[in-house]
Amino acid sequence: MSSESPDKRRKMSESALSQLKKHTVVVADTGDFNAIEEYKPQDATTNPSLILAAAKMPAYQHLLDQAIKYGIANGGTEEEQVANTMDKLFVSFGLEILKKVPGRVSTEVDARLSFDKDEMVAKALKLIGLYKEAGINKERVLIKLSSTWEGIQAGKELEEKHGVHCNMTLLFSFAQAVACAEANVTLISPFVGRILDWYKENTDRKSYEPHEDPGVLSVTKIYNYYKKFGYSTVVMGASFRNTGQVKALAGCDLLTISPGLLGELSQDHSTIEEMLNVEKAKDCDLEKVHLDEKAFRWEHNEDRMAVEKLSDGIRKFAADAIKLETMIKEKILSVKNGQ
Repeated sequence: MSSESPDKRRKMSESALSQLKKHTVVVADTGDFNAIEEYKPQDATTNPSLILAAAKMPAYQHLLDQAIKYGIANGGTEEEQVANTMDKLFVSFGLEILKKVPGRVSTEVDARLSFDKDEMVAKALKLIGLYKEAGINKERVLIKLSSTWEGIQAGKELEEKHGVHCNMTLLFSFAQAVACAEANVTLISPFVGRILDWYKENTDRKSYEPHEDPGVLSVTKIYNYYKKFGYSTVVMGASFRNTGQVKALAGCDLLTISPGLLGELSQDHSTIEEMLNVEKAKDCDLEKVHLDEKAFRWEHNEDRMAVEKLSDGIRKFAADAIKLETMIKEKILSVKNGQ
């Protein structure tokens, strides 16, 4: 007869993914909505790079074609037609994702607007308007904004004046996290894997155990700070390189995970322990900080990793938006030429 407790036996037969869901809201990080159904995530997140990858797949050509028809029908200059097509395409992917998840979808504002608060607000409201036209309430949408000072202030305005929920992305520094909490945005997405990438590229150390992973430590500190001081903004760890990072953040409010890693977690039957919780956070020795714009810019600038990864992230998302635009321009041209 086995000496293991029934509880332990049950956990061993239960996947790491289903155990994780008891501690954390699991979100799928993909534009490939056909890949998410089997993992039953609560929410899903997209970004320009994920939409670009999905838009190249034959399975999603109909969405691209519909968006192009919309862009042409709405007239204007070529630039306006391309912009309208892009907005429609992002929302079309969001609408399909919302058929597969019970919760919310995150749709990202063009990274090229990252330093223009008013333009970010205008683009966000346009995206929310397109969702509304399709019968989707703004409660089911999170608008993703770069966590620049301007992005954070755009998030504050969208939340306060328009009741639009924001997901602050490309978040690498503690200063960014503090400013987001003070702006009272709905959610932040601190990046775990990209922080690890930076340390591996810029230091002599090439491997880390999950509990000492710099990305895991960053998100843990932010989570503890938010919970200790009672901020309403929730933390969604993002950008994972391996399942060890995910498991080390079990208990975080939300975690957004690629279909590949969701698949690994569904096949993994090791025991998941709750690593983060409010009680532990209350006992941590962090001090409360206030950051105005000058203090934010200084503190963020003191973190070389965060400065480099934020600017690199904006450049990469912008480059993929340009690739998507080029693809759309070519398609618009061929439609107009009757090809």
